[in-house]
Amino acid sequence: MTSGTTHSHKPTQAVILAGGRGTRMRPLTDTRPKPMVEFHGRPFLEYLIEMLRDQGFARVLLLLGYLPDVIRDHFGDGAPWGIEIEYSVSAPEDLTVSRIRLARDRIDPVFLLMYCDNYWPMQLDRMWRHYCAQGAPAMVTVYANRDGYRPGKDSVAVDEHGFLTVFDRARVTPGLRGVEISYAILDASLLALLPEQDELVEQALYPQLARRRALSAYVTDHRYYSVGSLERLPTTERFLARRPTVILDRDGVLNRRPERARYVTRPEDFAWLPGSLEALRLLREAGYTVLVVTNQAGIARGEMTAEDLDAVHARMRAEAGGAVERVYVCPHGWDDGCECRKPAPGMLFQAQRDFDLDLTRTPFIGDDDRDRAAAEAAGCPSILVSERTSLLDVVRGFVPERPVAS
Repeated sequence: MTSGTTHSHKPTQAVILAGGRGTRMRPLTDTRPKPMVEFHGRPFLEYLIEMLRDQGFARVLLLLGYLPDVIRDHFGDGAPWGIEIEYSVSAPEDLTVSRIRLARDRIDPVFLLMYCDNYWPMQLDRMWRHYCAQGAPAMVTVYANRDGYRPGKDSVAVDEHGFLTVFDRARVTPGLRGVEISYAILDASLLALLPEQDELVEQALYPQLARRRALSAYVTDHRYYSVGSLERLPTTERFLARRPTVILDRDGVLNRRPERARYVTRPEDFAWLPGSLEALRLLREAGYTVLVVTNQAGIARGEMTAEDLDAVHARMRAEAGGAVERVYVCPHGWDDGCECRKPAPGMLFQAQRDFDLDLTRTPFIGDDDRDRAAAEAAGCPSILVSERTSLLDVVRGFVPERPVAS
């Protein structure tokens, strides 16, 4: 077995397990495999294929079983999607070890392994850096599940160095925290460890790798979305609608920033920066959801109450003409060690959960290094305003102003 990663290039092949019958999705899966269930007129698998292409993957190997021709007839060789698609077909009753063993000689030396029913907005460059830094031959993606998004689904334990110490698909080991969602980067030499008998690949491989300290974790707070069960489809529908959204810092972006350790404690002290109201108007007219995140340690320091701040924001939102959908506030002190005070990304992840956002498609506009760091931690594109570049300048860069009717 390989003791660590020796690959110099990130993977360009994704292997997708897509052979199951999808019995929990009946009657939708009576005539089609579950990754072909449609959202906004397109099958779920299209969204996955396009994400992989956009992340730099050149080839996809689909391991099929149930109704394979439905998938093959739709995707063909992948040319319309700008990616090469290959297929390996086995019996619908086969488990995933059999599917992988059948396709073993078509799998690259390092590859991405994923299932067809989970969409998580991966950022391969970040994942690859982590994989290389950890030095283990295998890395799985783990949803932290701190918010209880998947109650009772915690299946792993991760140590302080980022290695899995337990993988328990039965979920009976005490102290489990986090949901393994695949999106695994694997050294193909590990496939020699697969047993002759058929079983689920993660059950066959991950526990033994964890015991050998050969399995690292890429832990994320960004929710994933699924076609695994009927009850999860409405949430996935909202996520894949991809309603345009922008997240804004407040002080220094919308209003004049107070001096250090001073705060806007009264509505009448809130002073809009030039052009910021016009920027909000453009965003509203273009159909954007606008969210605001702001550090307000003045509450913890006794400079104002939460009710004082609510009054400030009520006036701000009223003067913005309904353009601001919601305001997220960190009320904690500078040294409280919370997860929400920027540069921590907690407020951005809370917005993601509340609005089913894809943060990789959601710009965060701020004005200082803390904002940029929070965006980086959350996986958001970041833009900083300055004395030379206002919010209005930034917004005009991606929202064209509508011509005035004559």
